[in-house]
Amino acid sequence: MAEKTVVQASNFVRNIIQEDLAQGKNQGLVATRFPPEPNGYLHIGHATSICLNFGLAADFSGTCTLRFDDTNPEKESDEYIQSIKRDVEWLGFEWHGEERYASSYFDTLHGFAVELIEKGLAYVCDLSPEQAREYRGSLTEPGKNSPYRERSVADSLDLFARMTAGEFADGAKVLRAKIDMTSPNMNLRDPIIYRIRHIHHHQTGDKWCVYPMYDFCHGLSDAIEGVTHSICTLEFEDHRPLYDWFIANVSAPSTPRQYEFARLELNYTVTSKRKLKQLVDSAAVTGWDDPRMPTISGMRRRGYTPAALRNFCADTPVARSKGITDVSRLESAVRDDLDSKAPRAMCVLDPIKVTITNWSADDVKTLVVPVHPKDETMGTRELTWTREVYIDRADFAMQAPRKWKRLAPQQSARLRGGYVVTCNQVITDADGKVLELLCTYDENTLGKKPEDYKVNGVVHWVSASHNLPVEVRVYDRLFNDENPDGNKERDFTECLNPESLQVISQAYAELGLASGTVGQQYQFEREGYFCIDTDSTADKMVINRTVTLRDSWGK
Repeated sequence: MAEKTVVQASNFVRNIIQEDLAQGKNQGLVATRFPPEPNGYLHIGHATSICLNFGLAADFSGTCTLRFDDTNPEKESDEYIQSIKRDVEWLGFEWHGEERYASSYFDTLHGFAVELIEKGLAYVCDLSPEQAREYRGSLTEPGKNSPYRERSVADSLDLFARMTAGEFADGAKVLRAKIDMTSPNMNLRDPIIYRIRHIHHHQTGDKWCVYPMYDFCHGLSDAIEGVTHSICTLEFEDHRPLYDWFIANVSAPSTPRQYEFARLELNYTVTSKRKLKQLVDSAAVTGWDDPRMPTISGMRRRGYTPAALRNFCADTPVARSKGITDVSRLESAVRDDLDSKAPRAMCVLDPIKVTITNWSADDVKTLVVPVHPKDETMGTRELTWTREVYIDRADFAMQAPRKWKRLAPQQSARLRGGYVVTCNQVITDADGKVLELLCTYDENTLGKKPEDYKVNGVVHWVSASHNLPVEVRVYDRLFNDENPDGNKERDFTECLNPESLQVISQAYAELGLASGTVGQQYQFEREGYFCIDTDSTADKMVINRTVTLRDSWGK
């Protein structure tokens, strides 16, 4: 791990572990796990779980395994598996041993299912899905026993063996646990353990046509791996009695305990994998790694850093109560990290040509400026000063407002790292659009303030003849509603922000960026933080805006 992750100094999970260790539980061992289902890319919510599980294991000299709970091959793929591994490694963590798969335990899990049948605690049921829903009852009405609940052990063993052999069609039969159809916890109303699926599995091939349900597989996989503290989000709280029931009623090799914390909820964001997949499938975004997506791969492509995400997760409370975290906190963590490490550069996004009339057309001057104004160890960079330069259109006003800090007619401003220039004449088209500024420079102002006139401020620039043309993608929040998923009568896609992506096809950056590689981050002075995108080619560099210099949302 390149940088140490700091887990919160105090939270209820940490306190539980400390108490367990003080009491000598689990032989003084701490073993956690990160168990994603490989049915989509990981998102910011998963990042908090990764940091918590791996961070706690590291802090208590324990282990954390990476296990793919791959019980539903219909929605899983190797693409998702590889993306998850990349994301965990990118965040800076190493899992204990080789990555693991619940499918590796299918033989053992199948044996546990047979054990439950033999104990009279499971049975094969022939109810259709519609009938099963009717028999299950509701939150206010108890369920009723399936007519197949009292099947003999011998019959259920025979039918389960025939299910496993592929004798029955999908959905014809299921294996159910025999618990309590009147339980107020609906998860205990004879839940399905195995269902028939004649489908190829990405790990086991065509070996199986029955697959365990997630609730059956998850806790028992923890037990097989010797997990001591199974840390889940609050939606699994009502599943904990079932988690414990399965472990208690089979010959599990260990007894893990499940603990739940409130999942991360960000405003202006959705983190349902189903809904994120809907955005991908509908082409509302360009893919799982679209820089507007809250996926780890999307944030990585946008220019977020592992340290920023780890710091954000460390500063986010690990609690039992639900809450909404402002996305600006995440953006602030990114700014804080990039401020100290991102090289500075200049890029003009909306250019106006400036002609310095008292500078010779043949004269080219090299200016040397710091790579980072607060870190001399990062060295220097070279800028090319020429007669014609570009400044940003937003840095010029025909009618300068009060306290204007940029360029205006008959007013002066410094070109960053260079000379002070004064605008003497403005050339416009017939509609009044500014086409060019004619300026003069003051030769005595390189690194010095003029003594006899006022300078409005500093603007960024690039040479008009010595620059790197780039495509800049200016990203904003994907949704323009604070709670895009909050109105159940409205589709969340109605809240998509139509201005979440602005493509500037022809911007100009300083020449030094030509040596930059994919992922390289910069602070474009006075514009924000940016990084080189994976779409860049030898003929065209593509640059993404990571985050603005300060929080300007809604202002």
